[in-house]
Amino acid sequence: MNDRPTFQSASPYKDDVLALPVTDLDAAAAWYCKHFGMIEVERRKSPNPSVILERDHVQIGFAVNGGDPAQEGAAIRVNDLDGIKTQLKSNGIDIGNTRIDERDGKKFNVFFVVAPDGLCYYFNEPIAG
Repeated sequence: MNDRPTFQSASPYKDDVLALPVTDLDAAAAWYCKHFGMIEVERRKSPNPSVILERDHVQIGFAVNGGDPAQEGAAIRVNDLDGIKTQLKSNGIDIGNTRIDERDGKKFNVFFVVAPDGLCYYFNEPIAG
C-alpha cells in the first residue's frame, strides 16, 4: 500500500488532457514541474509545440494550440487530498478551500487550483462510504 499522496488520474474538462492550451510552453513546463512536482517525459514540435508532463504515472500535456486556458483545465483524482494540498501549499501554490461535492450519488472532497496560465484544476478524492 502506498502511504504517499499521489495523483491517481487526470480527466479533461473539454477535449484532451494531453493538449491543454498555454501560450509559453517553457514557462508552463517549468511551473508545473516546480509546483505540481511533475517531470517532463516528452516534447514535440508538430503539429503544435507541446510537452507531456507526468507525476505518479499520470500524464498531463500542454500545447501552444491557440486555445483559451481560462476555458480549460483538468480534474485530478488523488489518493490523499489533504496530503496533496499540503504538498502544493509548500510548493508556493495558493489553494482554495476544501469542500464536499456530490456527483452521480458519490461524494468527493475537492479543492481548486488556478494556475498562472489560467488553467483550472479540480483536485478530488472520493469519500469512502
